[in-house]
Amino acid sequence: MLSMTGLIAGLLLLVVLTIRGMNLFIAAPLCALLVALTNGIPVFTGDANFVGLYMEGFSGFIAAWFFMFLLGAIFGKFMEDTGAADAVARWIISKLGFKHAVLAVVLACAVLTYGGVSLFVVAFSVYPMAVSLFKDANLPRRFIPATLAFGSVTFTMTSAGSPEIQNWIPIKYLGTSPFAAWEVSLVVAIFMASFGYWWLKRMIGKAVANGESFEAREHDPQMAERDYPHPVTGILPLLVVLVLSFLLHDALAQYALIIALSGGVLSLMIINYRYFQNLAGAINAGTTGALVAIGNTAAVVGFGSIAKDTQAFASTVEFMTHLPGNELIGAAIAVSVIAGLTGSASGGQVIVLPLVAPHYIDQGVEPEQLHRIVSISSGALDTLPHNGYVVTTIRAICHETHQAAYNAMAALTLVTPVIGLAMAIALFSVF
Repeated sequence: MLSMTGLIAGLLLLVVLTIRGMNLFIAAPLCALLVALTNGIPVFTGDANFVGLYMEGFSGFIAAWFFMFLLGAIFGKFMEDTGAADAVARWIISKLGFKHAVLAVVLACAVLTYGGVSLFVVAFSVYPMAVSLFKDANLPRRFIPATLAFGSVTFTMTSAGSPEIQNWIPIKYLGTSPFAAWEVSLVVAIFMASFGYWWLKRMIGKAVANGESFEAREHDPQMAERDYPHPVTGILPLLVVLVLSFLLHDALAQYALIIALSGGVLSLMIINYRYFQNLAGAINAGTTGALVAIGNTAAVVGFGSIAKDTQAFASTVEFMTHLPGNELIGAAIAVSVIAGLTGSASGGQVIVLPLVAPHYIDQGVEPEQLHRIVSISSGALDTLPHNGYVVTTIRAICHETHQAAYNAMAALTLVTPVIGLAMAIALFSVF
């Protein structure tokens, strides 16, 4: 009882402290310590102690993702400093009009995500363009995190054919393909894209009607009076990242992003070198931003490492993976809850699938249906306030607060996918 109480209390405290804006380097280990103490995990002694487990998760995430964060942040800063992001934004506005600024950001994120670019890198890369578009359209900037997330972690991340790991992890356990149950996936993706975009536009429209507008900040690039590069010079580096990532993904997995982003950074430097305002400053700012972003995310991953080592977590997994009734509903609930506890969509899949896959397949569940349900459900409750991507996008990349930006993000990345998940289960039940 104390074990479960400590786990829930630690998670709730982390969510509250995150929303209140507490530094995650303090909040995450503090909440993890509460979980450890209530679950009998020694602080310093023994092989599985608090310090060792926390730092294993913290350092492991940095070791796996440091170069991607670094190159992604530098790429975004180069797009900003050369004016390439502004040039692309102004071109889009001239073609689509101010009323389609939000659509342009969503589509940019969707294309990169479906092309295999990491979700974190997509946020870094598109953010400068999003600021320019929202500025030119005079839209409240607090909706930028929700717009970036909507284009990245909803109708693209978990859809059939997506190269993101949330669509590939089930293949190992179910023997399916990335295009598993593509017909239902297509219907759900279209719904989430349409419904989510309508909801996003409605929220922004309501805010504008209430007098909200774009507010410039000191850290925003000051580029009102300058020669802008041709829009193509901003699009080509994005295409380089997209193409290299797509071509190398199967052979190199996540390491393909290092080559892809390196190619994007180099192509941006070569094409737009004469447009740099402060090359050294852009590198320094990008490096600092990358360190803050990956540190915030790693701090939350460390909390997840402690949580996963508790008896309460093991009991939760056991209970969730043996829910009675419809097997697809049981799998959806199990993956969603575990992804919410760990703050990770991929983490929820990796923990649950080895337990439920053999059990459900033996009961006659279609592997392709299970693949798609597991994939979609992993992208629902994973975006609670303490999720690494949420924290990084809101705080480190967009420089917003949870109070200002999270409600809109939750509507699009939590509520909308849950509705899409229910639709998928219903379609599988009917057909």
